Amino acid sequence: MSDDKPIIEMREIQKHFGSVIALAGVSVNVYPGECHCLLGDNGAGKSTFIKTMSGVHKPTSGEIYFEGQPLNFADPRDAIDAGIATVHQHLAMIPLMSVSRNFFMGKEPTKKVFGLSLFDHDHANDVTMSEMKEMGINLRGPDQAVGTLSGGERQTVAIARAVYFGAKVLILDEPTSALGVRQTANVLATIDKVRKQGIGVVFITHNVRHAMAVGDRFTVLNRGQTLGTAKRGEITPEELQDMMAGGQDLAQLEGSLGGTV
Repeated sequence: MSDDKPIIEMREIQKHFGSVIALAGVSVNVYPGECHCLLGDNGAGKSTFIKTMSGVHKPTSGEIYFEGQPLNFADPRDAIDAGIATVHQHLAMIPLMSVSRNFFMGKEPTKKVFGLSLFDHDHANDVTMSEMKEMGINLRGPDQAVGTLSGGERQTVAIARAVYFGAKVLILDEPTSALGVRQTANVLATIDKVRKQGIGVVFITHNVRHAMAVGDRFTVLNRGQTLGTAKRGEITPEELQDMMAGGQDLAQLEGSLGGTV
């Protein structure tokens, strides 16, 4: 970690949907230049937590601090403006559109031509090629359709875009869940590059091996509660898996199956 002060602090966050308690007092700090992995099985509260962090949900109670200042997001745009970017598992990209047009979607650079504001293809293409090369992806050209890229490469486009537009905290929602081994390796390498730029990364995953490959700290959620947070070197992959799976319940299942789960 490059700083001893967290860039974002989520303090005792609770989120209720009527009588359903989705989060029951979850606290997580994210530091500049670290990858903080948030782990848990389906229904653990990961999605609700990141939606609260990114301004989609307002917490029922608890506090959010960003760079030491209290925040109360009105909507996701407030979070984006503050420097909190989310790359979702299902990317909002147009497959038949070029990489450069997807890269600048919603933030199109323009230039004046005969008094008209037109899309600045040259600037967009130069930036896209440079940023993708920085992330280790060599495109055939900026006009290459996004749909021709692998899943890992499309994830990298989304990450590079967020970084280029000023993200200070990058939330990655299960970025490796549907990828093969090589594509997963590319995404994990991209996370490492982003972390080294001083950006705080929140890596949401249920895959312990992927988390251990890049994580600096690990927080496990279960049914809306924090089971614990550990730094790299303080916990083994087996212990982390055991926390996620419920420990004693997993041991009983292994016994009944007569093997290792």
